[in-house]
Amino acid sequence: MTAAGLADPPVPSGTDPPVFVDSNVFLYAVDEANPRKQAAARKWRSELWKNRRGRISFQVLGEFYVNAVRKRPAAREEARAEVRDLLSWNPVVADAALLERGWKLQDRYGLSYWDALIVAAAKVASCRYLLTEDLQPGQKLDGIEVVNPFLRDPESVL
Repeated sequence: MTAAGLADPPVPSGTDPPVFVDSNVFLYAVDEANPRKQAAARKWRSELWKNRRGRISFQVLGEFYVNAVRKRPAAREEARAEVRDLLSWNPVVADAALLERGWKLQDRYGLSYWDALIVAAAKVASCRYLLTEDLQPGQKLDGIEVVNPFLRDPESVL
């Protein structure tokens, strides 16, 4: 369940654009119910870890933890270990500016509040791509392209 051992902890890279990862990607990476999606999510996670281009927010970490523990209560410590590992991705913190940006995006694009906060966090993290299955693939939101990790390979953006 943990990303430990995949590579050195991510740090900001040079000119390569970062990729913001939604919680559903991390959830599929640990969920054995759908082997195809699990393999794709693990590939994305591994490549982003290796290339040091993955970005997240504390919202993503919270969503991952709550849902991972709900699916497998006995795996609480594994979920916590995964969250601890992902802290090295320097999660975007929710603050007043992020909230305001999220509301603007919600109004502009008709997004749910939570999706708008994800897009706002991706923008704050200077991401070009948002990896999620929750929004329309190819859609551009405030300059960020939505990528469905189960329809595209990491090589398409990395």
